[in-house]
Amino acid sequence: MSKTDAFETIVFNRSDGVATITLNRPEKLNSFNEAMHRDLRAAFDLIDGDSTIRATVITGAGRGFCAGQDLGDRDVGPDAPAPDLGQTLDTLYNPLIRRIRSLPMPVIAGINGVAAGAGCNIAIACDIVIAGSSASFIQAFCKIGLVPDSGGTWTLPRLIGWQRALGLAMLGDKVTAEQAVEWGMIWKMVPDEELQEHVGNLARHFASQPTMGLAQIKHAFNQSATNTLDQQLDLERDLQRQLGKSEDYREGVRAFVEKRKPVFKGR
Repeated sequence: MSKTDAFETIVFNRSDGVATITLNRPEKLNSFNEAMHRDLRAAFDLIDGDSTIRATVITGAGRGFCAGQDLGDRDVGPDAPAPDLGQTLDTLYNPLIRRIRSLPMPVIAGINGVAAGAGCNIAIACDIVIAGSSASFIQAFCKIGLVPDSGGTWTLPRLIGWQRALGLAMLGDKVTAEQAVEWGMIWKMVPDEELQEHVGNLARHFASQPTMGLAQIKHAFNQSATNTLDQQLDLERDLQRQLGKSEDYREGVRAFVEKRKPVFKGR
């Protein structure tokens, strides 16, 4: 059963175990304003409260994924007081990145068109990124005298290496979808006209898989960025102990022995 919830700046749909968030300010290339942040918080609250949701998709309406912050909301005249951009990050962008990274299920980004500034870093904060062939990624911050935010200075060098990440951050060069795949910045590129089909199929696949196991894979990879090897080995032990008691593990083993397709329930 499909259900669409009403929001001002996003379209939020729940169907077949998948929550789909579509950024919906196409006339502004889906750039962020405070209303969009409020809508996203509310959407993630709905996801957290719905036990039937086992995968989440974030994509954009129109010809772009997200152009980052709507600078019309940040226009600073010569006599105007400087904005506190740190507060903007503290209250809006940083909680969003933490929400995406901690959501106990796969989060797929479907990138149509440009992903720039915070839009780029929100995309690569997702677990799996699939881009249409005309998509592009831009660390646009240097062009207005800022540092990459929304986790970009953490995520990007871990994905593509120090030199490439620093070069993109300091030059603001455009990265094509093809180049992003070659560099390991995203998972896959598909033809533009097939993007939504590929993203939907992957999301429905994840929604049929052992959700607890996928959530703990995500958790383990998140922890590996700061853990020592010994700490990570202990974490793997603890997670394996926990998951070995799950219904999905029991079903997976039974289905393997019985040579049939498993039916996972996310428990």
